[in-house]
Amino acid sequence: MSQTPSQSSSPSQAPSGPGLPALGLRPLLASDLPQIEKLDERAFGPGRFARTAYRLREGVAPDFGMSYVAHVGTLLVGSNIMTRVRCGQTEMVLLGPLTVEPAFRSRGIGEALAQRSLEAARANGCKLVILVGDEPYYARLGFRRAPPGRISLPGPVDPARVLVCELEPGAFEGVSGSVRKAV
Repeated sequence: MSQTPSQSSSPSQAPSGPGLPALGLRPLLASDLPQIEKLDERAFGPGRFARTAYRLREGVAPDFGMSYVAHVGTLLVGSNIMTRVRCGQTEMVLLGPLTVEPAFRSRGIGEALAQRSLEAARANGCKLVILVGDEPYYARLGFRRAPPGRISLPGPVDPARVLVCELEPGAFEGVSGSVRKAV
């Protein structure tokens, strides 16, 4: 499991969208978590605690080597948390929540964060990533709908929104069961 990066992690620049200053992406730091909690509160409200991603993340540290934050100047404008989970004997990573400050949406920040996290997951030897989300948005990143009834997640989940991304071809072959915390 990845360790918490030091405060000296250097940010990288990501493409900026229309009318958006340079976007900096860098690995998540433990010191970012209070800001991310406030961002999640603004973006998702109190109902966020019932969401699947929160239930699987509860009491589990994010994988700091695969989770990223986005900054415009010194302002944190987005985050993507990656959490290790299991389905049967198969280890995988849960992507989410992917959160972008409401005033900065539709500028490519979420896609840049998710793409960076997927690249980091692949580099860390992960073979499979799952999430609950909108297929049209995530399909461009390589996600597809999980076959109905193949995997189950805690909490209220629309099966049509359970998506998988194979970082290694065939990684989802034979995977079935309940997704649970990896710890």
